[in-house]
Amino acid sequence: MVEIGNLNFAYPRKSELFSGLSLELQPGNIYGLLGQNGAGKTSLLKLITGLLYPQRGTCKVLNYDSFRRYPVMLSEVYIIPEEFHLPPLKIKEYVSINGAFYPGFDYTQFDGYMREFKLDKTEKLSALSYGQKKKVLLAFGLATNSRLLILDEPTNGLDIPSKSQFRRILASSISEERIFVISTHQVRDMESLIDPIIVLDEGKVIFKRSMEEIGQHLAFKLIKEDKNGNVLYSEDLVSGKAAVLKNQHNEETQVNMELLFNAIINNGSEINQAFKK
Repeated sequence: MVEIGNLNFAYPRKSELFSGLSLELQPGNIYGLLGQNGAGKTSLLKLITGLLYPQRGTCKVLNYDSFRRYPVMLSEVYIIPEEFHLPPLKIKEYVSINGAFYPGFDYTQFDGYMREFKLDKTEKLSALSYGQKKKVLLAFGLATNSRLLILDEPTNGLDIPSKSQFRRILASSISEERIFVISTHQVRDMESLIDPIIVLDEGKVIFKRSMEEIGQHLAFKLIKEDKNGNVLYSEDLVSGKAAVLKNQHNEETQVNMELLFNAIINNGSEINQAFKK
């Protein structure tokens, strides 16, 4: 559904951010887009939604060039940016105006999400806190039933109970026809949800694997020392070392997303080598 081929992009008077970038996203997945600040995550999301133009190469969504922003494509794409501005309208007025742009918008579904988040549709958006506004956008975005839903730092501003509600709602909303893309630094908030994982670094995709692949090839353990030279990456803890190891004995261990991300950034070549037979 999302196909990026040999894409080049640079901001004016800056060095090239993407050079020959290729990436494919398939329906039925909640992709986690991870990367350090400046890696290109937000720029990639803007290219996918047509808010930025590639200098060369292609970026297609539903077989349309995304930068052309055809209404038929935009009606199936919804993005919740990290930073946003909402008009001084009541929630129900905002939904009445904007829901019409999405043929799959489900008002009953939206009402259900609002009850989950304990929000009243008669409240004014301008009177809400940042976290409450984020909940309204999350409820609206999910209720569009768009085939591509993009969320940039969706848990920023949410308290712990709201994060749990969000994960539950999002997991129940994915289908074989939809793609969710979550760009986040808060990997611990998302590690039970995102699959596959994409890691961007300096404008390049340096890692793209499913959770199943990760579990088959890597093990995550607390160790005292590396006795067999099997450790690919480790971090010191008070009680020993949190380590990523080659999974040589088909062990089942819980993926530590934060540790994995640090391992990819600091030792990506060896991490990727572990997936080769």
